[in-house]
Amino acid sequence: MVKAIKLILSDIDGTILDDKHQLDSDLGEAVAALKARKIPFVLASARSPHGMFPLAEKLNLGSNPIACYNGALIVEGNRENFTTLIEHTLDKKEVKKVIDVIRSQFPHIAVNVYSNGDWIVEKRDKWVQIESDITKETPLLNRLDELLADSKRPIHKLLLIAEADEIQELLVHLKTLSFADASFYLSKANYLEVISKSVSKENALMEIASYYDVPLAATMTIGDNFNDLPMLKLAGLGVAMGNAPQAVKDGADQETASNNDKGASKAIKKYVLH
Repeated sequence: MVKAIKLILSDIDGTILDDKHQLDSDLGEAVAALKARKIPFVLASARSPHGMFPLAEKLNLGSNPIACYNGALIVEGNRENFTTLIEHTLDKKEVKKVIDVIRSQFPHIAVNVYSNGDWIVEKRDKWVQIESDITKETPLLNRLDELLADSKRPIHKLLLIAEADEIQELLVHLKTLSFADASFYLSKANYLEVISKSVSKENALMEIASYYDVPLAATMTIGDNFNDLPMLKLAGLGVAMGNAPQAVKDGADQETASNNDKGASKAIKKYVLH
């Protein structure tokens, strides 16, 4: 028997956003009803703070934390002024190792570095432009060697983009090398993410539940993809979107409508606001 839900952690892309990147139009009303009951609604995504704060503002989430880079950086505040609550950074020696491999063997792969709220690239190519169009963010131009040499600047995530076959080839190669902390996963067929092994939405759920002093049995999570599956399984109630792969649905407790049919707000109304 699931306890009364006291905290909701939700994915963004494919969950509260439809396939045209539009926000679930009933979600604002649902979040307002949650707020009236003092039930926090927290966003968790691979996006950066600047890619998440506009949505948090649209939903009027106030001071609720947001879990960026899948939990590598958990912050609170607003886009102009936010503070770090929890972070899990990459080892810069391992970042350099990845970048050296790309420079020597995969020069057409776009390297995107995420540090706090900054998205940093050495050059703007077509892949960077595509990502900019999706996130509505503009990257900073900086030499990556300078970034690696700056001891005060943490690195929370790398995003490596190219054609799918080239990304697959890179992933196979990186798995033959030894990394103590860096982990690799595909967020799209042509998007390879690099984060610390300590980072996951499952871990973010535990950290945010602890922040609010809410038992995991009283949490609900909503997501649509494989990187959401650990948090769907861990929560008291894990809800998979109707557009999720079957394996994700099978691992969740419940299934809601798709992201194109307001599945997130429907789940909140059905399981929390009923």
